[in-house]
Amino acid sequence: MIPTFLMVAIVVFCIVNIIPGDPAAIAKGNDSVGDINLIRERMGLNRSFLERLGDWFIHMLQGDLGDSYFLGRSVLDTIKARIPVTLSLATSALLVAVIVGIPLGILAALKPNSFLDTSIMGFSLIGVSTPEFFLGLILMFVFALNLKWFPSSGYTPITESFIKWARHMILPAMAFGLGQSAYIARLMRSSMLEIMNQDYIITARAKGQSEVVIILKHALKNAFLPILTAIGMIYALLLGGAFITESLFRIPGAGALIISSIRKFDFPVVQGALLFVAAAILIVNLIIDILYTFVDPRVRFETKK
Repeated sequence: MIPTFLMVAIVVFCIVNIIPGDPAAIAKGNDSVGDINLIRERMGLNRSFLERLGDWFIHMLQGDLGDSYFLGRSVLDTIKARIPVTLSLATSALLVAVIVGIPLGILAALKPNSFLDTSIMGFSLIGVSTPEFFLGLILMFVFALNLKWFPSSGYTPITESFIKWARHMILPAMAFGLGQSAYIARLMRSSMLEIMNQDYIITARAKGQSEVVIILKHALKNAFLPILTAIGMIYALLLGGAFITESLFRIPGAGALIISSIRKFDFPVVQGALLFVAAAILIVNLIIDILYTFVDPRVRFETKK
């Protein structure tokens, strides 16, 4: 994970710094000095690409991501204020995806080729095909503008009020998570169908065990390993793909910060935010790999003495 993170850091810096645009030109209009060369020198843009890369990389290893060009504060402090919001949205959306997707997939697998199965798979196909911004607009129109059950935009930290946080988070979490629930439902169905045809399931039925025990004790546990992999991938996708949802619902998360920073060519903030998102994705993948050994004891890594 560590070498991957270091490689990602270098790639992020390179990609961000080849974006066409000059932050000094934007800052010139708001600067009393008005000399673009002095502004570039103050921003460190007068040095070569390799010099800036080496300096940023060394400071990054020390936990210093530099200062924002336009916000008047350090990148680390800026990101600390935004990352909890994105984590909150991604976690809420993942809960929606899991709570909706897993039961639907199990129900579809228990009645294959039935009307229920066809209906659930039809819902899944629609969910996978519907863009999140379109679903978000529909939810906003129905539940915010017409029914007025939830606010259409904004965010309240959970530390201030859990009720207000939940009311602001329900619509974006549904818009962000329902599409992923459709993917989980399809994967859960195929995994359960494969397990339900195994010999040990037939043997359990022959011994007279109830269908509930067979599903919960035998089938679901063995069918959950690919679902666990999918949950890890989905959570990583949610962490890195919250741009549209945060912009649509005006949620001040890392995605919205990255978009606004790209528009202003605030390179240090873009680099820092992308680096935090990449680190979160790597940590999630590491946790999923560790959880494999608890879900399936056969997945063990033995070290030689």
